[in-house]
Amino acid sequence: MDVTWWGHATVAIRERGVTILTDPVLRDRLAHLHRRRGPRPRLDRAPDAVVVSHLHADHCDLPSLRPLPPATKLIVPRGAAAFLRSKLGERDFVELRAGEETKVGDVTVRATPAAHDGGRTPKSKIRAVALGYVVTGDSSAWFGGDTGLFDEMKEIGPVDLALVPVWGWGWTLGPGHLDPGRAAEAMRLVEPAQAVPIHWGTLWPIGCGRVRPDRFHRPGDEFKEFTSTAAPQTDVRVLAPGESLTVS
Repeated sequence: MDVTWWGHATVAIRERGVTILTDPVLRDRLAHLHRRRGPRPRLDRAPDAVVVSHLHADHCDLPSLRPLPPATKLIVPRGAAAFLRSKLGERDFVELRAGEETKVGDVTVRATPAAHDGGRTPKSKIRAVALGYVVTGDSSAWFGGDTGLFDEMKEIGPVDLALVPVWGWGWTLGPGHLDPGRAAEAMRLVEPAQAVPIHWGTLWPIGCGRVRPDRFHRPGDEFKEFTSTAAPQTDVRVLAPGESLTVS
């Protein structure tokens, strides 16, 4: 299994000849967020499938989903397809609840729980329960999406790789997120052999760099430090956007 982190929650997972893209944000700006820091995603081929963890705009970015070819399978939380169909037209949608799974070629995608608000916006009536996903072929990778810490995480693993969110895009975190310390505790529960911190150091609101620049630059290294104590069995690899890892 080869994975490339393209920043924020966008990861290309290549396994058994199948490419699965997580929560794609493929453009340089996102609403009020500042310009992307790091390389813009460069996909050498259209993904065979996309997994969308929840409907928040930084995980379900319509301008990034719209150019994907109709043959790309869109795996989304149960209840999300009607909204996406109204914005994207008819596509190959697969809706899952936690515990359900689907096949993409010879790869299995299983939906897992997540502790995160599932609304499109805080007051929106458009809602679908947030999910994570485990992608399994010869190796297995858990993509956490966006989530807080919950005890049932221990039922997700063990896995070969965790793609774990360790921060957000501002200098503070609201409920339903992991900071580096809680993300390390999640590693104790999930028991991955390897972990890559994601959801940090990519998109940043204008002016935030003058307020708490450490929250942009430090979360990945802090997660590695905390994990060495909380889950020493997990080998943490801190990638820069555009860097890749082969799961061993």
